[in-house]
Amino acid sequence: MRRILAFAGGSLALILGLAWLLTRLWPSPLAQQAIWFSALIALGIQIIGFLFVRVLLSAHVMAGWGAGMLLRFLTLVLYALIGIRLLGFPPAPALLSLAAFFFVSTLIEPVFLKP
Repeated sequence: MRRILAFAGGSLALILGLAWLLTRLWPSPLAQQAIWFSALIALGIQIIGFLFVRVLLSAHVMAGWGAGMLLRFLTLVLYALIGIRLLGFPPAPALLSLAAFFFVSTLIEPVFLKP
């Protein structure tokens, strides 16, 4: 449980920092709203993906990582096809920020998976 909370905290810090930087890149209010919404989605999905890896760590670590990556990919696709249209967000800041949040928080996963 400690590693999950540590990963969640680390991901939160990375995602918040990157979201702040991205809001400087896209200063329009709607783009900033899309970035912060993408940050919330990314944090939730990253924690769920990390749980997949933790549950399958002893038996099939690659299956856990694969399931987590599939979850992230499907989230990005559904957000692109459905979420952006329903919410009226500009596509570039919404999708690029979500992909960036997934990328940076996935980079720290191995640190929290060490036995």
